[in-house]
Amino acid sequence: MNGFVAMIIALVLSLGITALLGFVLIPWLHKLKFGQVILDIGPNWHKHKQGTPTMGGIMFIIGVLIAVVAAIGMDFAMGGRMMQGDGTALRLLAGVGMAAAFGLLGFLDDYTKVVKKRNKGLSILQKSIMQIFIIGGYLLVMVLSMHGRPSTLIPFIGRVNLPVILFVLFAAVGIYAFVNAVNFTDGIDGLCSSVTVITGTGLAAFAVMRGLFGAGVLAAALVGCCVGFLLWNRPPAKVFMGDTGSMFIGGLLLAIAFALETPVILLPMGIIYVIEFLSDVIQIGYFKATGGKRVFKMAPIHHHFEMSGWSEKKIDWVFCAINAVGVAIGLAIIYFGLSAMPGFMV
Repeated sequence: MNGFVAMIIALVLSLGITALLGFVLIPWLHKLKFGQVILDIGPNWHKHKQGTPTMGGIMFIIGVLIAVVAAIGMDFAMGGRMMQGDGTALRLLAGVGMAAAFGLLGFLDDYTKVVKKRNKGLSILQKSIMQIFIIGGYLLVMVLSMHGRPSTLIPFIGRVNLPVILFVLFAAVGIYAFVNAVNFTDGIDGLCSSVTVITGTGLAAFAVMRGLFGAGVLAAALVGCCVGFLLWNRPPAKVFMGDTGSMFIGGLLLAIAFALETPVILLPMGIIYVIEFLSDVIQIGYFKATGGKRVFKMAPIHHHFEMSGWSEKKIDWVFCAINAVGVAIGLAIIYFGLSAMPGFMV
């Protein structure tokens, strides 16, 4: 099957299934009283969102999985060219499995908040331990898929081979930080899903440039599910993705970047996630170092702009524009950085 056709199939199926599931899942979540719990530490004007259904990430997890299976299944039936390549199928399968496992962890956290009535859900220690197990399993498969000789592509430098222990250490820290960074971005209506549309589109373009259409199918499905979810999640949101959705998104973005052999490209292409994460780290560090002073009115940084009078829609548009610039920079780095390296064509 033509790779472009497979990507279009994944995009359309994921978008359609996610959007249509809203008609079924949202009333069901209302019936089960799976409503968002608004913490007292959050902005007080968010109190009107109390009770809005959460765990909406279930909608697009189902959409992505069906779309990916359908697109890759059709490709396999027609010769399976997308999955050819040493370790390609194993890496893609491991990536989808990691994303699904993060989604399940997010579901447990949401379930604890909503059903068990624990406002903060699982403890940081509990979530961290589970994340480490998920990351460890994924990286084990990744190392096996590379026959114990892990490497990564760095534009302008080339393929960098790393000892297994260094690869696992750097990758584990990066995965842990990035998944939580995406989770931090899910704080206002439409923000995480709209930013992810931009990042996912950039990764899809990267996949086309490299001719890696297996990763392209994952990226197209991610873009489709986020567009479908935005129909329900744009301000004022009728449903929230919850940790169920944001952690799945973080895992899938990483799966795509690792399948493209260039996870470092998420730094520019996911610049909003990086900014959100750093704003929280800076706020906490400065607060502790100064005995209670703050850099931002509230962190993560989208709340700072809320408290400065920005509407959720304005924050969404501005943050998407910034992320689009990051994606453009990332694609330029890829194009010129890989073109300058022997043996690579983009």
